[in-house]
Amino acid sequence: MLSIIDKYILKRYLATFFVMLLLFIPIGIMANLAEQIGKMIDNEVPFAEIAIYYMNFTLVIGNLLFPIFLFLSVIFFTSKLANNTEIVAILSSGVSYGRFLRPYLIGASIIALIMFFMSMFIVPPASVGYNEFKYKYLKKGKKDRVTTNIFNQLNENDYLYVSSFDPARQIGYNFTMERFNEENTLDFKISAANIRWVDKDSVYRLTSYVKRKLVGNEEVVETKRRLDTIFDFKIDDLTPVSYIAETKNMFELDKFIAAQKRKGASNINSYILVKYKRWALPIAAFILTIIAVAVSSVKRRGGMGVNLAFGIGVAFIYIFFDKVFGTLAEQSGFSPLWAVIIPNVMFGAIAFYLLQNAKR
Repeated sequence: MLSIIDKYILKRYLATFFVMLLLFIPIGIMANLAEQIGKMIDNEVPFAEIAIYYMNFTLVIGNLLFPIFLFLSVIFFTSKLANNTEIVAILSSGVSYGRFLRPYLIGASIIALIMFFMSMFIVPPASVGYNEFKYKYLKKGKKDRVTTNIFNQLNENDYLYVSSFDPARQIGYNFTMERFNEENTLDFKISAANIRWVDKDSVYRLTSYVKRKLVGNEEVVETKRRLDTIFDFKIDDLTPVSYIAETKNMFELDKFIAAQKRKGASNINSYILVKYKRWALPIAAFILTIIAVAVSSVKRRGGMGVNLAFGIGVAFIYIFFDKVFGTLAEQSGFSPLWAVIIPNVMFGAIAFYLLQNAKR
């Protein structure tokens, strides 16, 4: 049962957080629009597409900055409580510091659930439109995936290779497919000048098709100028877009990662990192809430400004470590799990230290 103090603090916690979202997200939209408006005009982007883009932008960027907004909002309203000596009155009435912290943890639980649901199910569909618009209009000409020297393992027996891939035309050049049997010896090899997906016929079209198959000790060669056939893969599977993991919900991402592991994808760490970061996001809500309360619950000379300055500094340090370990996981053999755990353990230790100090 929530007491009057619990309801009072919880109401201030949630209200300040959502007001901060309402204040800063429009500022982010206006800043982005001011930066990109020239490209949008040059590309004659329809207004409807711009409106949809900024709806997706709000969800993607808002979800990304949720922990920071949460951290600053807790510092803001807790500093006001401390400056008004409300916290002194609460603790002087016999309420322990741990009991005083309870409504904050309840608020963090509510925000953590919202974060979890958004990152797992709401933001991934928005990320599709957000990134497609970005690469279509704002990063026009820039690659959204690897397009040269693409090697892919479809399953335990089939291997694909193309020297280059044109995603706009859905065509791969210098295509090769090799199938190995259970004895790990080559069963057959298919090569073609290019492979193209023909959407209206739902077939793959191979040009300058050559198939070599070993029958006993003899090599059987089959050639055709053009062959329409079916393969058990999608043309985009040759090289998924760089942001593909961000567009998958919780269940789709697990299946996608399992499939990429079977194929031996070289950038599997970046997909796993996205998964772990989603699970770690709600934990960050609790860590940052505890740090914010511990820092701002004591009345200081300089008032709220000192606390906010400290909060912004901690937020930047948190983002810095998150980016550093994320980059290590994506571009080296560093474990994605540890890349997520280490920043949270570091700041968890800071939260524990600050909380013990605040209690004293």
